[in-house]
Amino acid sequence: MRGGRRTKQWWWRWRSNPLRRRDDVLEAWLVPIVWALVAVGGTLAGVVAAHAADETFARQRAERTPVRAVLLADVPRTTGAKGSMYSDRAAAKVRWTAADGSLRTGSTLVDAGSRAGSSVTVWTNRQDDLTTRPPGPSDAAVEAGFLGAGAALALSGLVIGAGATVRWRLDRRRVAGWGTEWDMVGPEWGHRTG
Repeated sequence: MRGGRRTKQWWWRWRSNPLRRRDDVLEAWLVPIVWALVAVGGTLAGVVAAHAADETFARQRAERTPVRAVLLADVPRTTGAKGSMYSDRAAAKVRWTAADGSLRTGSTLVDAGSRAGSSVTVWTNRQDDLTTRPPGPSDAAVEAGFLGAGAALALSGLVIGAGATVRWRLDRRRVAGWGTEWDMVGPEWGHRTG
């Protein structure tokens, strides 16, 4: 069809129409509301989650301190696969001096093959208990970004899923309404031959 013109009407879902039902109006408003919630809510959830994670990592860096410790026993070499992406580390007993001057012992991960008496760096919290090393600023920023993106995607998926469920229920209600209307009107239109 050359010369035919396609007419596209903007905002057709909100125009007055004698065939428009209440379900049509609900669906017309549902779609932009879902997309607005995805855009605004997803962004907000991502920013809040990333900020909270970044604050947590900063607090960990402030509360945890590196301490020199002495290895109490030899750590045997592990027989890991050569060139594996995991480092050869094993749990071992260490001794360190707490902030109050008392000697403490505990178990932490150290490099495999280390000898007793060698010096290692361990991380302690404010109670001088062993803890894990806090992530550095760049690692924390990357992890906070991933957590923020995960929160944004989770909220967006939840909102889109809820919107799809509501649209599915509206479609089912429309189909049921069409069936009821056809049962009323159909016998008047139909005439049987034969």
